[in-house]
Amino acid sequence: MPSPRLTWTLPKGGGSQEAYEVELTRAGRADRTGRVAGRDQVLVAWPGAPLASRERVTARVRVWTADSDAPSDWSGPSVVEAGLLDASDWHAVPVGAAWDEDPEAGRRPARVRKDFRLDGPVTRARLYITAHGLYEAEINGRRVGDETLAPGWTVYPHRLRYRTHDVTGHLAEGANTIGAWLGDGWYRGKYGFDGGTRNIYGTDQSLIAQLEVTYEDGTTVSVATDGTWSAAPGPILTSGLYEGETFDARLHDPGWATPAGQGAGDWTPVRVNSRDLGTLVAPTGPPVRCTEEIAPVAVTRTGDDRHLIDFGQNLVGRLRVTLDGPAGTAVTLRHAEVLEDGELATRPLREAYATDTLTLSGRGPLTWEPRFTLHGFRYAEVSGWAPDLTADMATARVYHTDMRRTGWFECSDPLVNRLHENVVWSMRGNFVDIPTDCPQRDERLGWTGDIQVFAPTAGFLYDCVGMLDSWLTDVGLEQLPDGTIPWYVPVIPGEPMWTPIHPGAAWGDVATLTPWALHQRFGDLDLLRRHYPMAKKWVDLVEGLAGPTRLWDTGFQLGDWLDPAAPPDDPAAGSTDRYLVATAYFAHSARHLALAAAALGIDADAERYRALADEVAEAFRRRYVLPSGRITSDSPTAYALALAFGLLATRQRQRAGDRLAELVVEDDARIATGFVGTPLICDALTDTGHLDVAYRLLLQTECPSWLYTVTMGATTIWERWDSLRPDGSLNPGGMTSFNHYALGAVADWLHRVVGGITATAPGYRKITFRPRPGGGITSARTRHESPYGTVSISWEQTATGLTADIVVPEGCEATAELPGCTPVALGPGEHVLDTAELAAQVA
Repeated sequence: MPSPRLTWTLPKGGGSQEAYEVELTRAGRADRTGRVAGRDQVLVAWPGAPLASRERVTARVRVWTADSDAPSDWSGPSVVEAGLLDASDWHAVPVGAAWDEDPEAGRRPARVRKDFRLDGPVTRARLYITAHGLYEAEINGRRVGDETLAPGWTVYPHRLRYRTHDVTGHLAEGANTIGAWLGDGWYRGKYGFDGGTRNIYGTDQSLIAQLEVTYEDGTTVSVATDGTWSAAPGPILTSGLYEGETFDARLHDPGWATPAGQGAGDWTPVRVNSRDLGTLVAPTGPPVRCTEEIAPVAVTRTGDDRHLIDFGQNLVGRLRVTLDGPAGTAVTLRHAEVLEDGELATRPLREAYATDTLTLSGRGPLTWEPRFTLHGFRYAEVSGWAPDLTADMATARVYHTDMRRTGWFECSDPLVNRLHENVVWSMRGNFVDIPTDCPQRDERLGWTGDIQVFAPTAGFLYDCVGMLDSWLTDVGLEQLPDGTIPWYVPVIPGEPMWTPIHPGAAWGDVATLTPWALHQRFGDLDLLRRHYPMAKKWVDLVEGLAGPTRLWDTGFQLGDWLDPAAPPDDPAAGSTDRYLVATAYFAHSARHLALAAAALGIDADAERYRALADEVAEAFRRRYVLPSGRITSDSPTAYALALAFGLLATRQRQRAGDRLAELVVEDDARIATGFVGTPLICDALTDTGHLDVAYRLLLQTECPSWLYTVTMGATTIWERWDSLRPDGSLNPGGMTSFNHYALGAVADWLHRVVGGITATAPGYRKITFRPRPGGGITSARTRHESPYGTVSISWEQTATGLTADIVVPEGCEATAELPGCTPVALGPGEHVLDTAELAAQVA
């Protein structure tokens, strides 16, 4: 962006900020803002002229705080460099293979390359690059960057991301070569339900690259994709996100992208394809990268040429193997999340074959992993390999969007800790450029309902705002003219259930609730402003569908999806009236649209949508709340919705909370909620005086429950409460994923109620520390890296009460509400509180 925003944290012990000064150095000249009065330090507006394309600027800041008349030292310098900000900056064109292909079949990926000369020493070089499909670039045999599945998945007709790489160190004076591997990816690969759809966005597989080089004397030269490039089939024979990858090492020349090597095969002129260069955009979040490597915990020979590998953790990534065998030896790698009767359980994958095949070259040891696919797996089978397979010959490489970790939680209960780790692993596995539902079967789509319920948890655990802001932009682009939000974004064919698109509660409400959740976590008012038109169109649509009754009681709805009472083949057939769910969400979205309007200073909208929310809540009570205070759907989800969304009159709240607790206790604190009710039920119990019941629900280990999955060996969150049944058999439903984060939204309650950290102003500028121990949990530690700095609390029960070690970031204020004590105001710094001492002070 031409005007990036600035964020800084304050010096430790300095107190609150009273003023700041920013210095920008551009083209060797430093300009300062002078002293600017104010407390702003997060996402501060760019204080200078907008950046020009390719411009590089150094920024630093100093502050004045309440405890000092003198300014702080200058911060260390931060450098920002603009990419190509205008379509006119581009002269590259998409280029790919020119040979004939069958667009309805799997196609062998191409590689493209270009030889060029540099006539002097290089001082600066930038590669701006993207593709129709996927790419990995090399210059002079050295890989450019470390991201995978680039450029990611966006609504390609409107937005195609490019990345900027500093490749100065890749180049040499004289002969040079640039090349790229190409893959189908989401652009033209087979993707989606019931056999998938090919060529969703186009039939070409093309690279768009622009290398700009600056010599020591200041002159420049550009090498861009055009008709002078060449293409040849590569050693990847087949590749698909679902299918896996087939690689023949006999066809690979490692020096194919160097001046000395052409690689196997005939290089022929490329075909020039087309692209509206005005749709190329810079990314707002990090790319997908390998973030961890996991060694096997067990390798078992299961046949003459078969080995089963257990990595001990359900993950998303790829297998890297190191093998040495005769030329032509074909080794097959298959993947699955669980075992069934000692073999890979592949039925849950449906038509995602998750199979990679490597043919050895016979030229010595080869370390290999596929390039353009990902698998969800804990177990891998290696077949076609007769010698012993040892643990050092195979590694699982974990891939996901490389977000910065910002949130941690642990407590005295090891099962709850494992549950929380499972939530983290499921988020990692499903935040792969977009927020997907599951990472393993023939789906992996950006379901709007899943992230709607999980966004508060996600925003605590990781700095995911850039990634989700980008995805929300695509939600707005895919929104129908009437305001309908698709079930999943980007939209692909999904007949007959998901196409044509119908408006659905909880899923469509991502338009209002997720921008608000991100604003609360990260303090980004501009994000709220950008997505406000989308949110308003959604609420206006539902208002029209409900009509004067204010009841949304028509149309297709998923209701409390995957309620455990629903049969395996009909996950929408839960125990809660789906129109009750729809009307409740209508009120909740209208209320949050009013909150967003107020935050943005759109006062007329704030008043209008507050009134609308009140009207819908009143209609909800008239239709669904009985005179006795019970709800017509006498189910935990119905009460959780009514309580958490503030839909009941004051006199009704306690009755509803008591009835909710009764229902939970009558069912021995087993889960009876699905996607809609599960994120809300613990808060609904807590807020109506039934904290003990909420803990019983959390700590239940019988099926269905959160901890049942842990006792069954889960290392991620399951899609169904009984994806694996107590007898060890798999749920027979067609949807049985073992890595689905939605039901892990309870982690938000763990962070706030068990851990005790709640943001009470956007970005954690104000914080409430309110741990509420229970369930035999005697201690907890919770930490969040907020935009202002570290927020943390570590509490422990003692013989006389509770002690808490609390950290408040500089520039923030907090309140501690410890059990049995009056609230205590806290300023920045570390505070050690003891409830016995606080009680004695009051006495």
